[in-house]
Amino acid sequence: MTVQLLRRKFTVEQYQKMIESGILTEDDRVELIRGEIIEMSPIGTKHAACVNRMINLLVQLLGKRVIVAAQNPVALNDNSQPQPDVALLKPRDDFYATAHPQPQDIFLLIEVADSTIEYDREEKIPLYAQANIIEVWLVDINEEIVEVYQQPTAAGYQLMQKFASSQTLSLPAFPDVNITVNEIFGHSSAV
Repeated sequence: MTVQLLRRKFTVEQYQKMIESGILTEDDRVELIRGEIIEMSPIGTKHAACVNRMINLLVQLLGKRVIVAAQNPVALNDNSQPQPDVALLKPRDDFYATAHPQPQDIFLLIEVADSTIEYDREEKIPLYAQANIIEVWLVDINEEIVEVYQQPTAAGYQLMQKFASSQTLSLPAFPDVNITVNEIFGHSSAV
């Protein structure tokens, strides 16, 4: 006999109330994905350095044209509030003090992964496509490649490209900005 376990799904509103009431705290490294509270992996030094490098690089390249958010929540729908490693957001005077950014506020989401690459690729990337996030980068620290996902549909992204070593990435929202994979991973460009 097979026993089916019942799962309790939460809405973003219920999740926010858990945070406001102290049930969940800043020390709880969790995010809400498809109604489930998911514990996030600890951040290692390579992961942290890559996120810091990306933030520094994006701020230098884009300045005040964007808000660069690090590991902050984005509200995708009624049951998902992930915390991507980096989000490029449309500027707002209140810096999103009144509400978390929503899909229409997002230029780019970046997930940096070492131990969570399959989860990010199989769970989070499709979630971002369903929310109509126009572009997502999956930065694979182990392989030192960047997977770029574009053209979202409810079934997933229609376009996925892999970039390695000296290749250059561009941002559709900012055609004047180019970033090399070497810059993302902190390698000097080959001369």
